[in-house]
This record gives sequence, C-alpha cells and structure tokens, in this order.
Amino acid sequence: MSRRERQRRRRRNKGGPGRVLLLAFGILTAMLAIGSLSAVGYVVSLASSGPDLSGLKPVEQGANTVVYAKDGKTRLGFIQSTILRQPIPSTAIPKVMNDATVAIEDRRFYQHTGVDFEGVIRAGVKNLRSGETVQGGSTLTMQLIRNLYTEDRERNFKRKIREAKLAEELENRHPGPLGKKWILTKYLNSVPYGTVGGQSAYGVQAASRLYFNKRARDLKLHEAALLAGLPQAPSAFSPYKNPDGAMRRRNDVLDSMADQGYISTTDAEEAKARPLGVKKTDYFTERREGYFFEYVRRELVRKYGVKKVRRGGLKVYTTVDLKAQQKARKAIRDRLPNPGDPSAALVSIDPRNGHIKAMASSRSYGESKFDLASQGVRQPGSTAKMLVLMAALRRGVDINRTSYDSKKLNFIDKGTGAKIEVSNSDGGAYGGRRTLFQATVASDNTVFQQLALDLGPDAVRQTAYDMGITSKLDAYPAEALGGMRKCCTVLEMARAYTTINDGGDKLKPIAITKVKFPDGKVDKSLGKPRRTKIFTDGQTYEAIKAMQANAARGTGTAANLGFCPTAGKTGTTTGFADAWFAGMTSNLTTVVWVGHPGSRVPMTAVPGWGTMFGGKAPAAIFHDFMAATVNRKTCGEWPKPKEPFESAPFFGTYAKSGAPGGTSTPTDGFSPPTGTDNDDADGDSTGRGGTQYPSDQYEDPPQAPPPTQTPAPAAPSPPPANNGGGSTGGGTAGGSPAGSIP
Repeated sequence: MSRRERQRRRRRNKGGPGRVLLLAFGILTAMLAIGSLSAVGYVVSLASSGPDLSGLKPVEQGANTVVYAKDGKTRLGFIQSTILRQPIPSTAIPKVMNDATVAIEDRRFYQHTGVDFEGVIRAGVKNLRSGETVQGGSTLTMQLIRNLYTEDRERNFKRKIREAKLAEELENRHPGPLGKKWILTKYLNSVPYGTVGGQSAYGVQAASRLYFNKRARDLKLHEAALLAGLPQAPSAFSPYKNPDGAMRRRNDVLDSMADQGYISTTDAEEAKARPLGVKKTDYFTERREGYFFEYVRRELVRKYGVKKVRRGGLKVYTTVDLKAQQKARKAIRDRLPNPGDPSAALVSIDPRNGHIKAMASSRSYGESKFDLASQGVRQPGSTAKMLVLMAALRRGVDINRTSYDSKKLNFIDKGTGAKIEVSNSDGGAYGGRRTLFQATVASDNTVFQQLALDLGPDAVRQTAYDMGITSKLDAYPAEALGGMRKCCTVLEMARAYTTINDGGDKLKPIAITKVKFPDGKVDKSLGKPRRTKIFTDGQTYEAIKAMQANAARGTGTAANLGFCPTAGKTGTTTGFADAWFAGMTSNLTTVVWVGHPGSRVPMTAVPGWGTMFGGKAPAAIFHDFMAATVNRKTCGEWPKPKEPFESAPFFGTYAKSGAPGGTSTPTDGFSPPTGTDNDDADGDSTGRGGTQYPSDQYEDPPQAPPPTQTPAPAAPSPPPANNGGGSTGGGTAGGSPAGSIP
C-alpha cells in the first residue's frame, strides 16, 4: 500500500464519527422538515375543509321583544324570554368598556389580523407552567366567529384552526380602524355575560341592566371591569354566586388595563377599592298596563306563533293611550273608592279605526292575572237589547211606528215552545202600547221580549255575531234581555257597540299598529282596519237616535256629557250581580261593567250607591272618563246617513195581535209544535219543540228593589240620580231567566 493511500485511509477513519453525526443531523432535519410539512399540510387541510365566510349566514341571535304605548316611545315592557339581549351601536358603548375588554381578552387586538400567534405561544407557555388551561389563544375576532357564525362549543384543535381561518377572512372583510371598531362592537353585542334568575344576558347592554340596572353608556370604570371579566367564565365569576371570585377577576382586569396604559395605576387602585356594586333589578320583568300588555302578547302569538315571539327581537307598537288609561282608573277609583266595593272594567275604542284607546280595570296585574276587560265573561243585561234592535232595523222594522203592548208576560211561545215569563220594573211600570223607540228609552223588558220572538232567536243571535260578539250563544229567547249562558266580555260589547257607532261597519279591535322585525322589515297588517259591512248607516242612525234619547231622558241620564251628544244603554242583571253602561260619542265608544269577579254577589248595599244599576256607577264612570278623554274639537253630532233608513213591512205576531198577558194558566190554547228537540253539531240548542234550560240559570226570581242604604262617609260626592234606572224586572224566557233590569 503506498504512502498516499495510507494517508487517505487515515483521514477517512479520523473523520468517521463527525460524518456520522453530520449524517444523523441531516436525517433528523429532513425528518423534521417532512414532519413540519406534514403538520402544515394537516393544518391547511383542516382549514380548507371548513366553509368560507362568504358561505356562512350570521346566526339569528335575537333580542328582547319590547312593547311600546301609542306614543311609540314609552315602553310597556319586555315579552319574557330566557335570553336577554339589546343590541346597541358603538356610540352607546363607553370607551372604558372597550378598553377593559381588549385589555383582558385580547391585548394585541389592534395589531393582529384575526389570529395572534404571539398570544397562542404566550397562552401555551402559561398553561404549560400551570399544568392546566388557564389562558386561551382565541382572539376577540375568533370568539366573534364562534358567537356569530359557527356556535361550535367543542374544545378541540380542529375548531381552533377553522376559527382562525374565518377570523382572518372577517378581518380582511373589515380592514383598518373602522373594521376593528365594527368587530369589537359586534363582539360586545353578542358575548354571554352570565345567567341571573334563569335569564341569560347576551351583550353589554343587557348585562349592564342585569347587574347594575343602568345603560351601558353610563358604566363606570369598576363596573366595566367587572363585566369585561365575566365572558371567560360567567358562572365562576358571577358576582351573585361567587362575589370573592368576581372581585379578584375584576381587579385582574383593572391591573391589565393599568399595565397596558389604558388607565393610570392610581385609577386602578381607586377602582379596586370600590365594592362590586351590583343590584338586582326588575327592569326586564316590570310591565306597565299589565292586562293590555298580556292581551298584546296573545295577539302576537296568534299572529306569529310562540317560537317567533319567544325568539324575540320585535319592536311592537300599540294603540293604548297611557293618559286615557290613567283617566279610566281615576274614574273607577273616584266612583268606587271604598274597600269591598265591586270591581269595574272599562274598554274604549276609536270607531274610526278600531284602535283600543283604553283597557282598564280596578284590579292590579300583581293582584290577579285575570283580565276583567278582555277575559271576564258576564251577562250583559239590557245592553243586549241593542242587539235585538239592530236585528229589527236590518229587517226594515220602523222603530218609530212599530209598537207592542207593554205588560207582564206569562205564556208559552208557539214558535219556540218556550215558556215566557217576563216583567218590568217592580211589576208595575208598564206603558201600555209602546213604540220600539219608546221601549228603548224606557228599557222595557216585555216589549223587547215580544220583538225578539217575532224576529226569531236565531236572527237575534246572528245579528249579535255579525256585530262582533264572539262568545257562543244558544238562541234562547232570554238572550234578548241579556240572559246569556257564557257571554259577554267588556271588549266584546265595546266591539258590538262600535259597529253601531261606525255607521254599520264591524271593526276588529286593534291593539297593535305595527311590528318591526330585527332585519328592519315592518308588518302593519295587525294595525290595518278590517271592516265588514253589516248595516247601512241609516239603520245605525236610527239606533243612535234611540240611545241618545235614553241618555237624555231615559235610564242613562247620568252618562250624558252635556257638551257633546251622548248615546248609550244601561244594563243590570236580575239579582243585581252585574251593572253595565255601553255608550258613545261620535268619536269614541266606551263600555263599563261593575260587579264582583268570579261570583254573582248581589250589589244591594254598595256604599254611596245602595242597590247598583247600570244607570248608577257604570254610567257615572262612563261620564267621568269620557268628559276627561273625548276630543271636544272633533266631538259633535253624528253625520246624517248617506243611505237613509228604508222601512219594510213587518208582520210580527205579537206586534199585530199582542202577546198573552199574565194568566194563571200560561198553556191555555197552546199546542206544542211538531218535532223533537235536536242539538246542533256544536251542541247549540235552538229551543224549538220544548222548553230549554241553560245550565246556569239566574239564581234569583223577579224581586222588588231592596231599600237603598245610607251612603258611607268615605264615598265621593253624591252620585247622579238614577233617573229611571232603579227598578227591577225580569223573569224567565225560554227556560232561561230573562236577567235584564233597565
């Protein structure tokens, strides 16, 4: 072996270990590169497997549905939901809230473009040192993606990668300082701040109300710091469940703000010395005009369904006039001021458009959730006579010429097979031959019973339905005098009388004028007047003239306004359990009911009133409310009809020959009609072929009025005189007691 070969071999053997190490390092580097490329490829594949931002639709987060009064500004309340959210613009969020949030959640928010790689490394080191996850690597933008687009709550690497990709896309879509402001505002309007009393606050405005009962714009430094610290763990840092933990978290936020130069150290220390300052509030549960509010809620559910209403985000504008509500309650309170007095309810409707102007009662919503005005079903007494009168007018009956004998009735009607036993006030106030006009003024039970029999109970029932009565009627003869089994609410009667006041057009009562949805769309369908022509204006004009006479010189004089033409009708049921006044001016219809809810307690000793009739407290409440509410500039005579009333021949059996009087044997000369009793498909009994007896007959037979009690000292100024409304009457008609007192 030559010398050169030996030297070459020695050099090769000498460099052996180094070359091995070099080779090993090269192999390791290649493997790391391959691994890195594989990891990058895996990350890229995860990112690309997720959807693009352009293909995602923001989650409909909703907001609380708020209901406003007629003025469009005064809030009646929020419709209850498990989620509390009130989105606000950036101008309504104070700088201190923005700074506190950025300081504790994403300190490099204004430097990164959606993903903070330094933050990820910093969070990883901190978590490694602590041995647990104490800090996340998600930016505010990534959290917004989760809240606004994906709602993915799984804690895994795959979700983080996809959120990071979408966060960068979102930042590219909203670049620069304005984009950062947009992202931060969206975040502060969507992030959860915790649950109190079963309701979860989403967004800073709802959280400000829930924890401090104030608007977000009014938050102070220590309050903003408390809220900013909640999103990371709302339950763990809840100031109600864990006040010590909430205090520590708030102070961490203040320290972070000081470290990053948002506030001075002095400001931070002063804020840390402040108590938490949280206060429970009924802001989201408090309601004004609770009964009307609940009526509106039911209307919304009927229109849009439970899910959409609960989802929230609606702005609901209503018809209720808060000043009119106050005047209604004052009128009730002034006329029935004593403990133990009967309850009262009032509904007032604008006949021009059907808007419910007032819906009030003597009850408070906190006392009872049952609404006397829209849910309380009570017999209407003689106010039902206007349903009969309108049935006659639509047949062309001339109420000024058609007359009946006013006398006590006791016979069996051949047409219905029903026993008719009806009397007037104390059995003696009969007027001989009376026209229907005169009978309306006098509220003559016997005349109206004969008229109803001549028209037919079915015709009277159909007219009642056509005028707006929605309760089930049985077509018993007694219904002509208010002897219904399950009718009527104050709202129903107000609607029926509005049909007269509106010139014969039936109007659906309107409580909601418009609904604004979260996307800006406005639905005005609920506020659009829906008219159905029932009568001519000539027919209703005849009825109004009769009611005007009743208010001027009949049973309703206590309701007469004097300064404005007034029309109306009193009603009192047998046993004095219910007293009504239903009346109107040309620009407003109002119905008042007085009685004891849930029972038929006789009102025979009401302080200041004695025995209660429709012409007493109900008429006085009507007068006081209308005098304070009616627009005197637009109040005037009813316009002359465009289609004057045209009479038609009417050959009523009792109008022509008269009804049998009070004989001792009412069946004399009676031959039962052929056929047997049959119920309609819905169980509605017509009363033909025999006497029909409703299940809840009047409890009291006809009786003389009890003596008037001495007014209690606590009563208001002496009530107006009854003027003809203080006599009893009634009896049975068709198996159902007539239940009507003038």
